[in-house]
Amino acid sequence: MPEPDILAPPQSVVARTARWQALLDDTIPAKSQGSNLLVATWNLRAFGDLTKAWKTGEGISPKRNFADVHAIAAVVDRFDVVAVQEVRGNLRALRHLLKVLGEDWAFILTDVTLGKAGNNERLAFLFDTRRVKPSGLACELVVPIEQDAGVGATELDRQFARTPYAVSFLSSGQTFTLVTLHVNYGKKAAERVPELQAIAKWLAGWAEREFDWDHNLIALGDFNIDRVGDPLFEAFTSTGLTPAPQLEGLPRTIFDKPGAEHFYDQIAWFTKGQQRRPVLRLEAVAGGQVDFVEALLGEQTRNDLSWHISDHYPLWVEFAIPAD
Repeated sequence: MPEPDILAPPQSVVARTARWQALLDDTIPAKSQGSNLLVATWNLRAFGDLTKAWKTGEGISPKRNFADVHAIAAVVDRFDVVAVQEVRGNLRALRHLLKVLGEDWAFILTDVTLGKAGNNERLAFLFDTRRVKPSGLACELVVPIEQDAGVGATELDRQFARTPYAVSFLSSGQTFTLVTLHVNYGKKAAERVPELQAIAKWLAGWAEREFDWDHNLIALGDFNIDRVGDPLFEAFTSTGLTPAPQLEGLPRTIFDKPGAEHFYDQIAWFTKGQQRRPVLRLEAVAGGQVDFVEALLGEQTRNDLSWHISDHYPLWVEFAIPAD
């Protein structure tokens, strides 16, 4: 039996995607050439293998199928750059996502992080080449455990479980550097504090070195922060990183209960009044999450949905590009 063509969806998938896109029209600002920049982060659960079918049969693994890729693509296509966490060593799902997005989309990603804590994961940026171009910098962040680096051996006695990844981009004459990471969850919250403190110190030091370049520096990804104000949040913000106020209080996962939300995913930057750190020149004018549960759940459970789409909501911020 011939393999289905992901670019030739059946009418049922076309109709589902159209309904989903109509809801997204009411949720996410439109791209406006030369006046805005739309940046998002999304932990796509175990984004690796793919079932090459429009519907996943009972007991088939992986659950994610071609229809799910179209639903994911409808979200990604709304943004200029999307930082994606949990891309796996197997790139089948990513390759098919790029097919659906079309030839105007490109990606930059890390190699697989080896070791048990690395979980066979990559970090990736997907970007709309009509709106954004890489501006030259792409690097993984490695922390020297030395006093002059500001990170002592007692604070972080190993490298990051999944090495943070930084890429600079150019859009409408504005250069911005995105740093994405996926902090290791560990067995208990306290195990995440050293890693969060180390990335906060590293970013502050790097920002000071990059000050003369006058770049916009934005950190985004899955920081596995449980609560605002808890030791994890304090570690993340300890050197001045300020989370996007537009995202305050929004649940991050589809399993969060009202009043008991987690704040794993963040988009943050340095603000005014911090010496020799590149203050964000782009004005954050809007932000939010993309709640896909009601639109895409159907008759499946939330757990099933998490394997088809994700257990995390996408988070986004719209920046206004200053006039010349």
